[in-house]
Amino acid sequence: MGCVLSSSSKRSRRAPPGYEEPAVLAAQTSFTVNEVEALYELYKKLSFSIVKDGLIHKEEFLLALFRTSKGANLFADRVFDLFDLKRNGVIDFGEFVRSLSIFHPKAPKADKTAFAFKLYDLRGTGYIEKEELREMVVALLDESDLCLSDWAVEAIVDNTFNQADSNCDGRIDPDEWEQFVNKYPTSLRNMSLPYLQDITVAFPSFVLHSEVEDYSGIDK
Repeated sequence: MGCVLSSSSKRSRRAPPGYEEPAVLAAQTSFTVNEVEALYELYKKLSFSIVKDGLIHKEEFLLALFRTSKGANLFADRVFDLFDLKRNGVIDFGEFVRSLSIFHPKAPKADKTAFAFKLYDLRGTGYIEKEELREMVVALLDESDLCLSDWAVEAIVDNTFNQADSNCDGRIDPDEWEQFVNKYPTSLRNMSLPYLQDITVAFPSFVLHSEVEDYSGIDK
């Protein structure tokens, strides 16, 4: 008698490096099994778009998220680095799903808060320095094709630090950041992508654009 393989088993046999079963990823993330399976179809398209090795390289990542495979942008580079959990220069399927899960509407607020903190903690010191915030604000404005004067950028940075740096030591620690986002929840507005709750096989654009007000995290 022949042996009938399940679709999951067939998929695993030809799976790319870093593949993990949808049921495993669903148990560890905010996605359902069906959503993970849909993400896998999207992942395959993305990971073979340029290099064709079943892994997402930076140029493929930038092409999908930021509509370009060229050009340097601190924001785009930072997002790629945070998705690259193994720090090996590529994103595998498990990393792809786990990182996207943070943007799921049902993901814990604590996860979103921690990811946003890491986004601004450019040098990995465990604190957000004022210069790091300034660099990221400029990068976000550039990504959104917005042009503000140096004075306006400094006003955003100063306003954020006046609100977040509660002990006035010139840097924002994780506890201060948590208090800040609790007080100003719009600072996490772009950490939730509604369509991830009903993902389909049509790869979406999830460029994290926002209005200028969002960069300061302050409600007007």
